[in-house]
Amino acid sequence: MNYISDVLYQNSKKSACSFIPFITVGYPSIDLTLEVIDILDQEGADLIELGIPYSDALADGPLIQEASKVAIKNGVNIDKIIEVLHQVQLKITTPIIIFTYYNPILVRGIKNFIAKISQLGVKGLIIPDLPLEEADYIINICKIYQIELILFISPTSSINRISDIVNKSPGCLYLVSSTGVTGIRDSMDKNINYLSSKIMIKASKMVMLGFGISNPDQVKSVIQSTLNINGVVVGSAFTKIFSNYLSDPTLDLTGSVRTFCRIMKAATLK
Repeated sequence: MNYISDVLYQNSKKSACSFIPFITVGYPSIDLTLEVIDILDQEGADLIELGIPYSDALADGPLIQEASKVAIKNGVNIDKIIEVLHQVQLKITTPIIIFTYYNPILVRGIKNFIAKISQLGVKGLIIPDLPLEEADYIINICKIYQIELILFISPTSSINRISDIVNKSPGCLYLVSSTGVTGIRDSMDKNINYLSSKIMIKASKMVMLGFGISNPDQVKSVIQSTLNINGVVVGSAFTKIFSNYLSDPTLDLTGSVRTFCRIMKAATLK
């Protein structure tokens, strides 16, 4: 079952776009990660994307790279991620997507990793550096454990490459809004409209848009455009709130997260 695609589809009937926050587990701390997950669940996140910190995060910009660095210093590894999933599994109703690079999965063992996160209620998996040519085995394992593997399409993808990705994708797709790494941006790549139309021509799949979406005006711009987007991923903007807190611990971190979450969620509604 493609659970993530189904959430995006069902939510599209009542919202203009699904709201998908991204946070790095362990940044600023495990305890605050648990608090923030609760807040995101309470404030109407449609899906929650949890990033596993990684020292060589090539797709991530400076904000999320720094978040990974701090989380790793805090001792966060896959075992800690599993502890977090144990703690939130029965407390929240929002489905969880795990975002991780390929190497930590290989070290853990592909089948062991996927079986474990499935057991802990995870519904989706994103591996930004997974070679498409090596995706078949993981797709098959994910199907066995009812986890939806979400494949990437970037603004530099050729039409032939898009066709290959769409044909191989078991469910929804992650469309990268800008070339380069994650980060807060003022605008999206002009090629996005073209890419999204090509995806729709190739297949009627749910599409989430990420990399650089950081304010409600950008969300509304996506909704008002001709883009065929079913969900928006917001990561660096949340990470910036955590970064500000580390610089000034007197800031109301949980209050800031709650307020920002409400503003972004409201922007996705019809």
